[in-house]
Amino acid sequence: MKEGSPISILPPHRLDLAGHRRHNGVVPWVGYHGDDGRDRLIEAVGSAGLRGRGGAGFPTAVKLRAARAKRSIVVANGCEGDPLSRKDAVLLTLSPHLVLDGLQLAAHAIGAVETVLCVHAASPVLPSVHAALAERDDRVPVRVAEIPRRYVASEETALVRYLTSGDARPLGKVPRPAERGVRGRPTLVSNVETLAQLASAILLGPHHYRAARTELVTVTGAVRRPGVVELPAGSSLAAVLAAAGGEAEPVQVVLAGGSGGTWTSDLDGGLSGIPAVHALPARACGLEYTAKVLAFLAAESARQCGPCTFGLPSIAADFAELVRGGPSSARLARRLPLLTGRGACAHPDGAARLAESALRVFDADVRTHQAGGRCRVPAGVA
Repeated sequence: MKEGSPISILPPHRLDLAGHRRHNGVVPWVGYHGDDGRDRLIEAVGSAGLRGRGGAGFPTAVKLRAARAKRSIVVANGCEGDPLSRKDAVLLTLSPHLVLDGLQLAAHAIGAVETVLCVHAASPVLPSVHAALAERDDRVPVRVAEIPRRYVASEETALVRYLTSGDARPLGKVPRPAERGVRGRPTLVSNVETLAQLASAILLGPHHYRAARTELVTVTGAVRRPGVVELPAGSSLAAVLAAAGGEAEPVQVVLAGGSGGTWTSDLDGGLSGIPAVHALPARACGLEYTAKVLAFLAAESARQCGPCTFGLPSIAADFAELVRGGPSSARLARRLPLLTGRGACAHPDGAARLAESALRVFDADVRTHQAGGRCRVPAGVA
């Protein structure tokens, strides 16, 4: 990439190593040698304003500084457990070398001697990843780890636990991986798009990157071209839908932020959480869609904390009853606050956030169902 050129981290076709270097350039390692170079690298990432693209949006430079230590480890998270998101899989298929450049830069920044690229077991991205690794001769070895195909198995502390002991369940909120991660060593866990963006920031230079960066968003539902779109950072939900070809039929609301996101009709607002948007058609029942997502989230829990083991099945059952006309909205309103902030991970928080937004946005539909009617046709989970 050259100064002044538009940023694109998602090429139209898969790039091998030679194609990647023609399209994106070669990492300028000479400017980042030694401990001073590590400092300059982290400062450049901070100047670029890079934040994590896995959902939390935490400043990447802060995570790099926290994990910087002797014999540290970098874990690249490409698992993408949310069924509404496909951006990481597309990125690893089309531009694996940009991810791997970012992985090597992150490893250098924190002084890592080991890196692990995590994807779900039997993932379709594996051939692309292995082919890319075979083309490279990197400074820090990269190991590919196949993670169980469960929603919470890709939570960062679950990855740490799995890579340490083979148990893919979240460890809890403290200590963080940067303090004690894989095998007790300081560990940086970073989403693969974040690593690709890190590489772009260094290849372009922080100033140009900050002015013209793009982001990947998965769009599903009632749009003309569902899939992964690339658009300027901070774009509105309306722009996201437009990038996916616009509405294929009238849309009543969108689910922004993946399966643990929120329903909203404000298309002028931006996207937070997981970069995924589902456009619900006007003919579909948002309560039924929400009930199916909650049933999925309940089934995907690690079953080690009370909020997930007991709370999520209860909430999912309440919502299913609500769809059938049962008077469970008051009970849901009492139960939902009991889920948040109490689990080993944010899985119950996301389910509660989804349910609360559904009760608010589909309030009129709740009353229709409770009166014995059906507001619209059933809505399948995309």
